Amino acid sequence: MNHGIDTGFLVAAEVLEHVNHQSARAKLTEIVAAGDGFVMAPQVLAEFIHVVTDPRRFAAPLSMDEARDLAQKWWTAHEVTHIVPGDDAVA
Repeated sequence: MNHGIDTGFLVAAEVLEHVNHQSARAKLTEIVAAGDGFVMAPQVLAEFIHVVTDPRRFAAPLSMDEARDLAQKWWTAHEVTHIVPGDDAVA
């Protein structure tokens, strides 16, 4: 089974100070242990970078390099299938 990843979940999973960090990491572990995968649209990563580097949102925001590295890690992970929304998704 594949699980869609949205920006909110990805931020929670990667930002230590996020209130839902522990539960998001536990869910990731559970999904991977079950042999499941993930699907992700590229715009999730663009929004992820925007959010995690924002000092108004976090006391210790990620640097742009750290955010890009994490985004690249997610985009190239073998568990992640890329999806690109088409006309049907927009409608």
